[in-house]
Amino acid sequence: MLKDKRLFLLDIDGTVCIGERLISGTKQFLEAVKESGGQFVFITNNSTRGIDDYIRSFQKLGIATDYTNFITASYATVQYLKKHYEGKLIYVMGTKSLMRELKRNGIRITVDCQDPEIACVLVSYDNQLTYEKIMDTCQILSTREVGYIATNLDYVCPIEFGYVPDCGAICQMLEHAVKRTPQYMGKPGTAMVESALKLNHYPKEKTLIVGDRLYTDILCGYSAGVETALVLTGEATKEEAEKYQYGPDYIFASVEELYQKWMEA
Repeated sequence: MLKDKRLFLLDIDGTVCIGERLISGTKQFLEAVKESGGQFVFITNNSTRGIDDYIRSFQKLGIATDYTNFITASYATVQYLKKHYEGKLIYVMGTKSLMRELKRNGIRITVDCQDPEIACVLVSYDNQLTYEKIMDTCQILSTREVGYIATNLDYVCPIEFGYVPDCGAICQMLEHAVKRTPQYMGKPGTAMVESALKLNHYPKEKTLIVGDRLYTDILCGYSAGVETALVLTGEATKEEAEKYQYGPDYIFASVEELYQKWMEA
């Protein structure tokens, strides 16, 4: 039941923020969660920022956070690479922020498509994307037997004027050229949820996943066995949610309505 929830696993883009703007009610909700003795953790597929970047960004918005409040697709990617490609060279098509995060975690990376040591290609949402990067990535995937992973499945990323292509859309573009599909690291995979549950010691019954996408946030909750709440401030509509095979347990107009209903409960 909603009143029993104490661990809130929240998406960021389209759920608590639109671009750099905080969605109404977010600050009050997060403060109420902490005052109740609960915890909030942002589980985001956005890999353009490291956790340090997010902490600074939320500080500007008046919300105090630290490393315990974030588990990102970048984090899930790092864990996968450490397990499957320890010490091996990874070619990265992504932002400088993602590359810094990978280096900080001891991952060997390159942007030189000619390097003979490349063992795996990693693709992410890249707001610094160039056609040269696309060509280099296609060259590796078309001519070598290497691993191929991507940070997240999201097709679009919400910004102030609407949407722009996200990692999933970039990978679909590459697929038409190289006939390969990556293994996706972020939601709807359950690694971030499992990490959050383990680190915060809450049972699934007291946990709620909150997001704006059906095929990532809501499907992730279904797969993890955790209740979900869809907010209508991002990609999905109420009509789509009602038809979706793995529909959410709750639907709210925004995080502000979630806050009000949770307080009333």
